Amino acid sequence: MKRLPIYLFSLCMVMAGAGSGLAQPVKLGAGTYLASPKTGDRAVPKAEFRTEAMLSRAAPSAQWYSTLLYSSKPEALFVQPITVRTTAQGLEFALPTKEVVDTERKDTVIQYPHRKPLLLSPVAFEPGPAKLAGAGDWSVNISMSRGADDMQVSVAHGMPYAQVMLSRGDLRLRLPQAAQGVVQGTEAKILALSVAGKNYALFAAQGSSWEKISDTEWVAHLPAGKGYVSAAALPDGTPETLAKFTRHAYAFVQTTAVNWKFDSQNSRVETTFNAVTKAMEGPEAGPLLGLYPHQWFNNPSVEGKLGASYESIRGPIRLLEASEFKTTAIYNGFVPYWPGVAEGPRSGELRDVIKADVRNARRMMLEEGKGPYWQGKGLQRILKLMDVAEQQGDLETRDKLLTLVKGRAEQWLSGEGSTYFHYDKGQGTVASYPEEFFTVEQLNDHHFTYGYWIRAAAEIALRDPAWAADDKWGGMIKLLVDDIANPRRGGADFPFLRNFDPYEGHSWASGIGMGDMGNNQESSSEAINAWAGVILWAEVHGDAALRDLGVYLYTTETQAINHYWFDIYGKVLPPEYKNVEVSQVFGGMMAHNTWWIDDPRQIKGINILPLTTASTYLATDPEFIKRSVATLKPEIALWESRGKKINPPDIWQDIFAQYLGLADPAAGLAAWNRWGSFELGDTRSHALHWLLSLQQMGAVDVSVTANTTFYSVFKRADGGKTYLAFNAGTAPIRVAFSDGKALDVAPGKLARLQ
Repeated sequence: MKRLPIYLFSLCMVMAGAGSGLAQPVKLGAGTYLASPKTGDRAVPKAEFRTEAMLSRAAPSAQWYSTLLYSSKPEALFVQPITVRTTAQGLEFALPTKEVVDTERKDTVIQYPHRKPLLLSPVAFEPGPAKLAGAGDWSVNISMSRGADDMQVSVAHGMPYAQVMLSRGDLRLRLPQAAQGVVQGTEAKILALSVAGKNYALFAAQGSSWEKISDTEWVAHLPAGKGYVSAAALPDGTPETLAKFTRHAYAFVQTTAVNWKFDSQNSRVETTFNAVTKAMEGPEAGPLLGLYPHQWFNNPSVEGKLGASYESIRGPIRLLEASEFKTTAIYNGFVPYWPGVAEGPRSGELRDVIKADVRNARRMMLEEGKGPYWQGKGLQRILKLMDVAEQQGDLETRDKLLTLVKGRAEQWLSGEGSTYFHYDKGQGTVASYPEEFFTVEQLNDHHFTYGYWIRAAAEIALRDPAWAADDKWGGMIKLLVDDIANPRRGGADFPFLRNFDPYEGHSWASGIGMGDMGNNQESSSEAINAWAGVILWAEVHGDAALRDLGVYLYTTETQAINHYWFDIYGKVLPPEYKNVEVSQVFGGMMAHNTWWIDDPRQIKGINILPLTTASTYLATDPEFIKRSVATLKPEIALWESRGKKINPPDIWQDIFAQYLGLADPAAGLAAWNRWGSFELGDTRSHALHWLLSLQQMGAVDVSVTANTTFYSVFKRADGGKTYLAFNAGTAPIRVAFSDGKALDVAPGKLARLQ
């Protein structure tokens, strides 16, 4: 492929000399990473629960199944619609149902936990520890071998089956309680069950027979050489459904793949999902796939083809009899920065806050010695301040801030001192020090953390391309890009799309998959910031393949956010859920909370920040923004009635004013308090410039697209529109908008039509 990492040669040299225990420096252009942590610094965890074949590949941390790699007692996997869990006895298999939990916040948590599972165990041998034996793009194969014996399990997102293969002997089924079971067909190979009101079926190999041992135990007697059984959770107990599941039960999944295509002329992303199966017996019927709401909603390609559905934590999962399907989504674009605002009544105020922020810029870049998340956030913060100064015509200040940011970034990228990056060849990951938020110990939040660095480096490169060249600091940034957005499958250097789950359509934050509710993600907006950074970095370097990947990640994650965090289409949130949005999405849970505090402002704000020009996706439904902001006052009152307080009392007021401004510029500007608090990724200059820009340009209009990567459209109250387009290339371009407007844009310039 085009994007072969420039650092592979360096990695090979490190591997040849590794093992000394020293923090060996490896030069990469002007930068340096370390081949091992410095003395006293923690190393990344060992993903030891992998088969020999998987040990030769980079460890896929931060996935829905990552608990398998890092724990001798893995947590449940939320496959959707089913859950599975490997134990010392075998495989637990369940169809979760909704639980509503009241909280001290006077709201509810919705859970679909792994409860009352069926247990599938080999009769002839004791299974060994579970290991990851294979991984497709949304499927996994698990091996539970002990000596020559093996119990293998295959599961895939959306598929209602767990497919089991035994090296020898029979299969024992234990039920959580007495249940009605019926052996179906003259061959007696199908066992249909009703357990606690849920419908299951187990499909054994041709020539098998089911023996009832007790009301809670059955044994499938399997023919020699045919040790396979497919366990399924059914959406209902009708004969028609059982017949459909029987047709597809023996299509055992081999691998799964997602492919994307960015149609830049029409600003659309087409994604193709393909599952490869093997017929264990009978005709090849192909798989039975379960589509999530973001896949089936408003998708003409599957209209009229969908069957029964499951109630799930992601809303209705609807069945499709096919090995492949496609989705199409609009990429709504963004520009790196907004233009300067014209002179007006508050121009003097803007000049004043810029002057004050520039004076405090070094301090606001956050103290030296802070970890990589806060430092990356500080770099981006000052660059967004720089945007404002630059677009208001103060090039001297722009150059001063650019020099400041470069110096701090180079300090980190040089590998000297206590702040540095380390590449771990055994796991295929970049660790960064000093550690914070368990980014090393648990491999958490890599896309959040490195997203800030990639975005900051791309913003620098817009002004100084030479700084970002491979022989300067670009090699180190490419290392971070590949850590979170590597498109190559099966390599030893980095896993495929580390944090991103192609089938769920969003990222995961926990590196090792801790927790009985599965993996999780809180700050969806910081994931978007990362993908915006990847797009910018790719465009600056003329890397079309990486640009297309970034657009795919950005567009797909915004679709997932609109469904599973904001539910703007009304397909996901159950009636028992009391909040407007979800702030924490888990494999088996949705909650309105944060990891550190239950203050309503921070609960809401963590899925809004950092507000940048790439945040226009938040305005897909302007009315949702207004509803969301309107809930702040009553939620804060309830929080304070519980004796809760926070300092400052108006924490993140700047974030909410800017958020409201996307839908109602006048209301947003009126809500902002110059002397109020500001979020640590923001400045007063950026907030005021943002609000004044929206006042002049209008609210975000996502109904208009363009035939380029960087564009935005706004609509004023009088119906007039503002069109922006940016050209990251080296030749002039003509940008055509879908409503007939056009803009000529010079290289490296932002153009506006109003």
